[in-house]
Amino acid sequence: MRYDFDKVFNKENTDSVKWNFTKKILGYDDVIPMWIADMDFETVPEVKEAIIKRASQGIYGYSETMAGYYDAIINWMEKRHQWKVEKEWLCISPGVITALNIVVKALTHPGDKIIIQSPVYYPFFNSISRNGCEILNNPLKSVEDRYYIDFEDLEEKIKDERVKLMIICNPHNPIGRVWTKEELQKIGEICLKHDVVVVSDEIHSDLIYRGYKHTSFASISKEFEQNSITCTAPSKTFNLAGLQTSNIIIPNKKLRKEYNIALENMGISRLNLFGVIGCEAAYKYGEEWLEQLLDYIEENKNFTEKYISEKIPKLKVVKAEGTYLLWIDFRELGMKGKELKKFMMTKAKVAFNEGFIFGEGGEGFERMNIACPRSILKEALERIEKAINNI
Repeated sequence: MRYDFDKVFNKENTDSVKWNFTKKILGYDDVIPMWIADMDFETVPEVKEAIIKRASQGIYGYSETMAGYYDAIINWMEKRHQWKVEKEWLCISPGVITALNIVVKALTHPGDKIIIQSPVYYPFFNSISRNGCEILNNPLKSVEDRYYIDFEDLEEKIKDERVKLMIICNPHNPIGRVWTKEELQKIGEICLKHDVVVVSDEIHSDLIYRGYKHTSFASISKEFEQNSITCTAPSKTFNLAGLQTSNIIIPNKKLRKEYNIALENMGISRLNLFGVIGCEAAYKYGEEWLEQLLDYIEENKNFTEKYISEKIPKLKVVKAEGTYLLWIDFRELGMKGKELKKFMMTKAKVAFNEGFIFGEGGEGFERMNIACPRSILKEALERIEKAINNI
Protein backbone atom coordinates (compact mmCIF):
# COMPACT_ATOMS: atom_id res chain seq x y z
CA MET A 1 0.00 0.00 0.00
CA ARG A 2 0.99 3.62 -0.39
CA TYR A 3 1.54 5.67 2.77
CA ASP A 4 0.71 9.38 2.91
CA PHE A 5 3.67 11.28 4.37
CA ASP A 6 2.24 14.60 3.15
CA LYS A 7 -0.57 14.35 5.69
CA VAL A 8 -0.35 17.03 8.40
CA PHE A 9 -1.56 15.51 11.63
CA ASN A 10 -3.67 17.27 14.23
CA LYS A 11 -1.16 18.46 16.81
CA GLU A 12 -3.71 19.34 19.48
CA ASN A 13 -3.86 17.09 22.54
CA THR A 14 -0.96 14.89 21.42
CA ASP A 15 1.19 15.83 24.44
CA SER A 16 3.99 16.29 21.91
CA VAL A 17 7.17 17.79 23.35
CA LYS A 18 7.90 19.10 19.89
CA TRP A 19 4.57 20.83 19.21
CA ASN A 20 2.65 21.30 22.46
CA PHE A 21 5.38 22.53 24.81
CA THR A 22 7.32 25.02 22.66
CA LYS A 23 6.55 27.97 24.95
CA LYS A 24 7.53 26.08 28.11
CA ILE A 25 10.71 24.55 26.68
CA LEU A 26 11.91 27.12 24.17
CA GLY A 27 10.39 30.28 25.58
CA TYR A 28 8.74 31.28 22.31
CA ASP A 29 5.32 30.83 20.70
CA ASP A 30 4.49 30.54 17.01
CA VAL A 31 7.68 28.77 16.00
CA ILE A 32 7.94 25.79 13.68
CA PRO A 33 9.75 23.14 15.75
CA MET A 34 12.47 21.42 13.74
CA TRP A 35 14.71 20.55 16.65
CA ILE A 36 13.89 17.43 18.66
CA ALA A 37 14.55 14.23 16.69
CA ASP A 38 11.16 12.63 16.24
CA MET A 39 9.01 12.59 13.12
CA ASP A 40 5.73 14.24 12.17
CA PHE A 41 4.41 11.07 10.55
CA GLU A 42 1.99 8.45 11.82
CA THR A 43 3.74 5.18 12.52
CA VAL A 44 3.24 1.84 10.78
CA PRO A 45 -0.51 0.99 10.80
CA GLU A 46 0.18 -2.52 12.15
CA VAL A 47 1.97 -1.00 15.15
CA LYS A 48 -1.05 1.13 15.96
CA GLU A 49 -3.37 -1.89 15.52
CA ALA A 50 -1.23 -4.11 17.75
CA ILE A 51 -1.16 -1.54 20.55
CA ILE A 52 -4.92 -0.90 20.33
CA LYS A 53 -5.63 -4.63 20.36
CA ARG A 54 -3.55 -5.17 23.49
CA ALA A 55 -4.93 -2.03 25.18
CA SER A 56 -8.49 -3.27 24.66
CA GLN A 57 -7.83 -6.20 27.01
CA GLY A 58 -7.90 -3.82 29.96
CA ILE A 59 -5.28 -5.69 32.02
CA TYR A 60 -1.87 -4.04 32.27
CA GLY A 61 -0.13 -5.93 35.03
CA TYR A 62 3.49 -7.03 35.17
CA SER A 63 4.41 -8.84 31.98
CA GLU A 64 7.37 -10.68 30.54
CA THR A 65 8.93 -10.15 27.14
CA MET A 66 7.81 -12.93 24.81
CA ALA A 67 9.76 -14.81 22.13
CA GLY A 68 8.19 -12.86 19.28
CA TYR A 69 9.88 -9.67 20.44
CA TYR A 70 13.35 -11.26 20.39
CA ASP A 71 12.72 -12.99 17.07
CA ALA A 72 11.64 -9.72 15.47
CA ILE A 73 14.85 -7.95 16.54
CA ILE A 74 17.08 -10.86 15.49
CA ASN A 75 15.41 -11.16 12.09
CA TRP A 76 15.56 -7.41 11.49
CA MET A 77 19.25 -7.15 12.33
CA GLU A 78 20.13 -10.06 10.07
CA LYS A 79 18.01 -8.90 7.12
CA ARG A 80 18.72 -5.16 7.26
CA HIS A 81 22.27 -5.17 8.65
CA GLN A 82 23.67 -8.63 7.88
CA TRP A 83 24.51 -9.28 11.52
CA LYS A 84 23.37 -12.49 13.18
CA VAL A 85 22.50 -11.59 16.75
CA GLU A 86 21.93 -14.20 19.46
CA LYS A 87 18.94 -13.92 21.79
CA GLU A 88 21.11 -14.02 24.92
CA TRP A 89 22.99 -10.92 23.73
CA LEU A 90 19.87 -8.74 23.90
CA CYS A 91 19.61 -6.47 26.93
CA ILE A 92 16.95 -3.92 27.78
CA SER A 93 16.86 -0.17 28.34
CA PRO A 94 14.14 2.48 28.18
CA GLY A 95 16.37 4.48 25.85
CA VAL A 96 19.82 4.66 24.29
CA ILE A 97 20.94 7.54 26.52
CA THR A 98 19.77 5.58 29.57
CA ALA A 99 21.87 2.69 28.28
CA LEU A 100 24.93 4.92 27.88
CA ASN A 101 24.58 6.02 31.49
CA ILE A 102 24.28 2.40 32.58
CA VAL A 103 27.34 1.40 30.55
CA VAL A 104 29.42 4.20 32.06
CA LYS A 105 28.36 3.17 35.57
CA ALA A 106 29.04 -0.48 34.84
CA LEU A 107 32.42 -0.29 33.11
CA THR A 108 34.24 2.71 34.57
CA HIS A 109 35.36 4.27 37.82
CA PRO A 110 35.31 7.97 38.72
CA GLY A 111 38.22 9.68 37.02
CA ASP A 112 38.30 7.32 34.05
CA LYS A 113 38.20 8.86 30.58
CA ILE A 114 35.81 8.27 27.68
CA ILE A 115 36.47 9.29 24.08
CA ILE A 116 33.80 10.99 21.98
CA GLN A 117 33.92 12.74 18.60
CA SER A 118 32.43 16.23 18.51
CA PRO A 119 30.35 17.84 17.22
CA VAL A 120 28.20 15.01 18.55
CA TYR A 121 24.80 14.32 20.11
CA TYR A 122 24.94 16.48 23.23
CA PRO A 123 23.52 14.01 25.83
CA PHE A 124 26.77 12.05 25.41
CA PHE A 125 28.52 14.75 27.45
CA ASN A 126 26.29 14.41 30.51
CA SER A 127 26.33 10.61 30.31
CA ILE A 128 30.05 10.86 30.95
CA SER A 129 30.50 13.83 33.28
CA ARG A 130 27.53 13.15 35.56
CA ASN A 131 28.90 9.69 36.23
CA GLY A 132 32.25 10.99 37.42
CA CYS A 133 34.25 10.40 34.24
CA GLU A 134 36.24 12.76 32.06
CA ILE A 135 35.42 13.59 28.45
CA LEU A 136 38.32 13.10 26.06
CA ASN A 137 37.43 14.68 22.74
CA ASN A 138 38.64 13.37 19.39
CA PRO A 139 37.11 16.18 17.27
CA LEU A 140 36.06 15.42 13.73
CA LYS A 141 37.82 17.21 10.88
CA SER A 142 35.82 19.12 8.28
CA VAL A 143 37.38 19.12 4.83
CA GLU A 144 35.44 20.76 1.99
CA ASP A 145 32.13 20.36 3.86
CA ARG A 146 32.66 16.67 4.65
CA TYR A 147 33.67 15.30 8.02
CA TYR A 148 36.42 12.79 8.71
CA ILE A 149 37.88 11.05 11.75
CA ASP A 150 41.21 12.41 12.95
CA PHE A 151 42.97 9.08 13.47
CA GLU A 152 46.32 10.65 14.41
CA ASP A 153 44.64 12.53 17.25
CA LEU A 154 42.72 9.39 18.28
CA GLU A 155 45.84 7.22 18.40
CA GLU A 156 47.62 9.80 20.55
CA LYS A 157 44.80 10.34 23.04
CA ILE A 158 43.87 6.69 23.47
CA LYS A 159 47.34 5.99 24.89
CA ASP A 160 46.12 7.47 28.18
CA GLU A 161 45.73 4.47 30.50
CA ARG A 162 42.61 6.00 32.09
CA VAL A 163 40.68 5.70 28.80
CA LYS A 164 38.16 2.87 29.21
CA LEU A 165 35.47 3.50 26.59
CA MET A 166 35.01 5.10 23.18
CA ILE A 167 31.48 6.14 22.26
CA ILE A 168 30.90 6.34 18.52
CA CYS A 169 27.78 7.58 16.73
CA ASN A 170 26.98 5.70 13.51
CA PRO A 171 25.30 7.22 11.57
CA HIS A 172 26.71 10.31 13.19
CA ASN A 173 24.34 12.80 14.79
CA PRO A 174 24.38 15.71 13.90
CA ILE A 175 26.67 15.69 10.84
CA GLY A 176 24.94 12.83 9.02
CA ARG A 177 28.05 10.79 8.15
CA VAL A 178 27.63 7.04 7.70
CA TRP A 179 31.02 5.70 8.67
CA THR A 180 32.52 3.29 6.14
CA LYS A 181 33.59 -0.22 7.02
CA GLU A 182 37.22 0.88 6.57
CA GLU A 183 36.81 3.77 9.02
CA LEU A 184 35.14 1.52 11.58
CA GLN A 185 37.82 -1.13 11.06
CA LYS A 186 40.50 1.39 11.95
CA ILE A 187 38.63 2.53 15.07
CA GLY A 188 38.19 -1.09 16.14
CA GLU A 189 41.83 -1.99 15.71
CA ILE A 190 42.99 1.06 17.68
CA CYS A 191 40.58 0.30 20.51
CA LEU A 192 41.53 -3.38 20.65
CA LYS A 193 45.22 -2.46 20.82
CA HIS A 194 44.60 -0.24 23.86
CA ASP A 195 41.93 -2.41 25.55
CA VAL A 196 39.19 0.21 25.11
CA VAL A 197 35.58 -0.96 24.74
CA VAL A 198 33.61 0.54 21.85
CA VAL A 199 30.06 1.68 22.58
CA SER A 200 28.29 2.18 19.25
CA ASP A 201 25.12 4.30 19.16
CA GLU A 202 23.36 2.98 16.05
CA ILE A 203 19.89 4.35 16.71
CA HIS A 204 19.76 5.95 13.23
CA SER A 205 21.11 2.87 11.43
CA ASP A 206 17.92 2.20 9.45
CA LEU A 207 17.84 5.74 8.05
CA ILE A 208 20.39 5.62 5.25
CA TYR A 209 20.27 7.48 1.92
CA ARG A 210 20.81 5.94 -1.51
CA GLY A 211 24.42 5.21 -2.34
CA TYR A 212 25.45 4.60 1.27
CA LYS A 213 25.43 1.53 3.49
CA HIS A 214 25.36 1.18 7.24
CA THR A 215 27.87 -1.23 8.74
CA SER A 216 27.20 -2.28 12.30
CA PHE A 217 30.52 -2.00 14.12
CA ALA A 218 30.20 -5.36 15.88
CA SER A 219 29.43 -7.19 12.63
CA ILE A 220 32.90 -6.56 11.19
CA SER A 221 34.71 -9.27 13.15
CA LYS A 222 34.34 -11.58 16.12
CA GLU A 223 37.02 -9.56 17.93
CA PHE A 224 35.03 -6.34 17.49
CA GLU A 225 31.85 -8.16 18.47
CA GLN A 226 33.40 -9.19 21.78
CA ASN A 227 34.78 -5.70 22.42
CA SER A 228 31.63 -3.69 21.85
CA ILE A 229 28.19 -2.71 23.02
CA THR A 230 25.66 -1.77 20.32
CA CYS A 231 22.71 0.49 21.08
CA THR A 232 19.69 0.28 18.77
CA ALA A 233 15.99 1.07 18.94
CA PRO A 234 12.89 1.24 16.75
CA SER A 235 12.21 4.76 18.01
CA LYS A 236 13.84 6.87 15.28
CA THR A 237 13.02 4.43 12.48
CA PHE A 238 9.30 4.14 13.19
CA ASN A 239 8.55 7.25 15.30
CA LEU A 240 8.11 5.32 18.55
CA ALA A 241 10.25 7.40 20.94
CA GLY A 242 7.40 7.81 23.42
CA LEU A 243 7.21 4.05 23.95
CA GLN A 244 10.59 4.09 25.74
CA THR A 245 12.06 0.86 24.40
CA SER A 246 15.62 0.29 23.18
CA ASN A 247 17.54 -2.85 22.30
CA ILE A 248 21.09 -3.07 23.65
CA ILE A 249 23.23 -5.80 22.11
CA ILE A 250 26.15 -7.12 24.19
CA PRO A 251 27.78 -10.32 22.84
CA ASN A 252 30.56 -10.39 25.47
CA LYS A 253 29.34 -12.36 28.49
CA LYS A 254 31.42 -10.43 31.02
CA LEU A 255 30.37 -7.01 29.69
CA ARG A 256 26.75 -8.17 29.57
CA LYS A 257 26.87 -9.31 33.19
CA GLU A 258 28.30 -5.97 34.32
CA TYR A 259 25.63 -4.10 32.34
CA ASN A 260 22.79 -6.14 33.81
CA ILE A 261 24.09 -5.66 37.36
CA ALA A 262 24.14 -1.89 36.84
CA LEU A 263 20.66 -2.10 35.29
CA GLU A 264 19.31 -3.92 38.34
CA ASN A 265 20.99 -1.43 40.66
CA MET A 266 18.99 1.31 38.93
CA GLY A 267 15.77 -0.63 39.54
CA ILE A 268 15.09 -1.35 35.88
CA SER A 269 13.80 -4.88 35.39
CA ARG A 270 11.25 -4.73 32.56
CA LEU A 271 10.44 -2.85 29.40
CA ASN A 272 7.23 -0.92 28.80
CA LEU A 273 4.54 -3.38 27.74
CA PHE A 274 3.40 -1.29 24.78
CA GLY A 275 6.98 -0.55 23.80
CA VAL A 276 7.63 -4.27 23.41
CA ILE A 277 4.45 -4.71 21.37
CA GLY A 278 5.28 -1.70 19.19
CA CYS A 279 8.85 -2.83 18.61
CA GLU A 280 7.82 -6.34 17.58
CA ALA A 281 5.10 -5.12 15.21
CA ALA A 282 7.36 -2.49 13.64
CA TYR A 283 10.13 -4.96 12.86
CA LYS A 284 7.67 -7.60 11.62
CA TYR A 285 5.47 -5.41 9.43
CA GLY A 286 7.23 -2.07 8.91
CA GLU A 287 9.75 -2.69 6.14
CA GLU A 288 7.63 -1.41 3.23
CA TRP A 289 6.60 1.62 5.30
CA LEU A 290 10.28 2.31 5.98
CA GLU A 291 11.25 2.06 2.31
CA GLN A 292 8.62 4.64 1.38
CA LEU A 293 9.66 6.83 4.32
CA LEU A 294 13.28 6.80 3.13
CA ASP A 295 12.20 7.92 -0.33
CA TYR A 296 10.16 10.76 1.17
CA ILE A 297 12.89 11.96 3.52
CA GLU A 298 15.46 11.88 0.72
CA GLU A 299 13.13 14.03 -1.36
CA ASN A 300 12.88 16.42 1.62
CA LYS A 301 16.67 16.50 1.83
CA ASN A 302 17.03 17.27 -1.87
CA PHE A 303 14.29 19.91 -1.65
CA THR A 304 16.05 21.62 1.26
CA GLU A 305 19.47 21.57 -0.38
CA LYS A 306 18.06 23.04 -3.61
CA TYR A 307 16.01 25.69 -1.81
CA ILE A 308 18.91 26.88 0.30
CA SER A 309 21.35 26.84 -2.62
CA GLU A 310 19.04 28.94 -4.80
CA LYS A 311 17.33 31.25 -2.30
CA ILE A 312 19.48 31.40 0.87
CA PRO A 313 23.04 31.14 -0.50
CA LYS A 314 24.58 32.46 2.72
CA LEU A 315 23.79 29.08 4.25
CA LYS A 316 25.49 25.80 3.39
CA VAL A 317 24.02 22.34 3.94
CA VAL A 318 26.50 19.62 4.88
CA LYS A 319 25.71 16.63 2.66
CA ALA A 320 23.94 14.02 4.76
CA GLU A 321 24.49 10.31 4.18
CA GLY A 322 22.03 9.14 6.83
CA THR A 323 19.52 10.27 9.51
CA TYR A 324 16.68 12.75 8.93
CA LEU A 325 18.79 15.54 10.42
CA LEU A 326 20.61 18.19 8.40
CA TRP A 327 23.70 20.04 9.67
CA ILE A 328 23.57 23.57 8.27
CA ASP A 329 26.37 26.15 8.30
CA PHE A 330 25.11 29.63 9.30
CA ARG A 331 28.55 31.11 9.97
CA GLU A 332 28.40 33.57 7.07
CA LEU A 333 25.70 35.45 8.99
CA GLY A 334 28.35 36.42 11.54
CA MET A 335 26.21 35.43 14.55
CA LYS A 336 27.34 33.22 17.40
CA GLY A 337 25.67 31.07 20.00
CA LYS A 338 22.65 32.61 21.67
CA GLU A 339 22.57 35.51 19.21
CA LEU A 340 21.89 33.10 16.34
CA LYS A 341 19.37 31.19 18.46
CA LYS A 342 17.46 34.38 19.26
CA PHE A 343 17.48 35.44 15.61
CA MET A 344 16.04 32.10 14.48
CA MET A 345 13.37 32.13 17.20
CA THR A 346 12.26 35.76 16.97
CA LYS A 347 12.88 36.69 13.33
CA ALA A 348 12.59 33.42 11.39
CA LYS A 349 10.20 31.82 13.88
CA VAL A 350 11.86 28.43 13.40
CA ALA A 351 13.36 26.34 16.21
CA PHE A 352 16.52 24.33 15.57
CA ASN A 353 19.05 22.64 17.82
CA GLU A 354 21.87 25.16 18.10
CA GLY A 355 25.20 23.85 16.91
CA PHE A 356 27.17 24.96 19.96
CA ILE A 357 25.38 22.45 22.20
CA PHE A 358 27.03 19.64 20.19
CA GLY A 359 30.46 20.67 21.44
CA GLU A 360 33.65 21.72 19.73
CA GLY A 361 33.12 22.44 16.04
CA GLY A 362 29.41 23.19 16.41
CA GLU A 363 29.51 26.98 16.80
CA GLY A 364 27.66 28.73 13.98
CA PHE A 365 25.77 25.62 12.84
CA GLU A 366 22.15 24.53 13.31
CA ARG A 367 20.67 21.02 13.28
CA MET A 368 17.43 20.78 11.30
CA ASN A 369 14.90 17.94 11.50
CA ILE A 370 13.39 17.36 8.04
CA ALA A 371 11.14 14.40 8.98
CA CYS A 372 7.92 16.31 8.40
CA PRO A 373 5.35 16.88 5.64
CA ARG A 374 6.84 18.95 2.81
CA SER A 375 4.33 21.74 3.36
CA ILE A 376 5.74 22.33 6.85
CA LEU A 377 9.32 22.11 5.56
CA LYS A 378 8.55 24.63 2.81
CA GLU A 379 6.98 27.07 5.26
CA ALA A 380 10.00 26.84 7.55
CA LEU A 381 12.42 27.49 4.69
CA GLU A 382 10.35 30.45 3.50
CA ARG A 383 10.46 31.93 7.01
CA ILE A 384 14.23 31.51 7.16
CA GLU A 385 14.67 33.02 3.69
CA LYS A 386 12.59 36.08 4.58
CA ALA A 387 14.38 36.64 7.90
CA ILE A 388 17.90 36.32 6.45
CA ASN A 389 17.20 38.39 3.37
CA ASN A 390 15.81 41.17 5.59
CA ILE A 391 18.96 41.50 7.67
